Amino acid sequence: MHALKFDWNPVTGIDIVGNFKLHFYSLMWVIAFIIGWYIMKRIFTKEKISLDYLDPLFIYTVLATMLGARLGHVLFYQSELISQDFFSIFLPFKFKGGFEFTGFQGLASHGAAIGIIIGMYLYRKKYNYKSLLWVLDRVVISVASGAIFIRIGNFINSEIIGKVTESNFGVRFIQDQYYKSQITQLTGIKDVQEAYNAVTDNPQFAQLLEKVPYRHPAQLYESFCYIFVFIILWYFYSKTKKREQTGFLFGLFLILLWTIRFFVEFTKEPQGDEYINWANLNTGQWLSIPFILIGLYFMFVYKPKTTVK
Repeated sequence: MHALKFDWNPVTGIDIVGNFKLHFYSLMWVIAFIIGWYIMKRIFTKEKISLDYLDPLFIYTVLATMLGARLGHVLFYQSELISQDFFSIFLPFKFKGGFEFTGFQGLASHGAAIGIIIGMYLYRKKYNYKSLLWVLDRVVISVASGAIFIRIGNFINSEIIGKVTESNFGVRFIQDQYYKSQITQLTGIKDVQEAYNAVTDNPQFAQLLEKVPYRHPAQLYESFCYIFVFIILWYFYSKTKKREQTGFLFGLFLILLWTIRFFVEFTKEPQGDEYINWANLNTGQWLSIPFILIGLYFMFVYKPKTTVK
């Protein structure tokens, strides 16, 4: 294994019983939410906000993120699920072609962003202690930290893969190249994980390994960049007075995160059907542009009508 060129064939979860599997991707979401909760607790304590508002904020954020991300994926990338496997949209199971626990797969960050904004609006209507933008200015710090782990989860799952590098750099995603039923058929090994392992470890299947191209680890590109998004947001919140400028942190978050997403998209393979593909830009890039423009507005144009108490 070369440092810049390696095979990726991980165990993606822990088998519990039957078709139930505890996916590491799901654990990444749990870690993201837990860390986000602690960040918001620190913010609430720092600004002397009652912690009674914290748990409801957590619940609204979790539900809004998951529902928004799932619906966003279906609407932007996999609308055929509406007619082909409707209940899989809302449940962590696959029903078409046999019942299987899949965890919450197929989640779009653009949908999550829209879901969070709507969720915070609904939260603010019920818990009227600060403005909506005050909440968003602080929630995005937690969201940025969570995004780091979500992309690591995508890497573990060998999903949202990058384009072929055609060079001496990249990752061979074994589990993306061969589907479960395909790999068991090609190797003659019934156990799926053992079949995948045989591709990388058994010289008998070297020809299968050679067919797997080296790709950009686009998930890790994003995860690494999101570390800096979090650091920058936390710096402006904790070390400057920009936290008092309503909408500034929210706008900064939108610009940083979606600019990163825009450029990393150049290294990614299409995610399902590309419903928007104009001027050599894909769906993810076109969906990122409005968020960047909104961010510019809140950073440099928006002026609150009233002073936040």
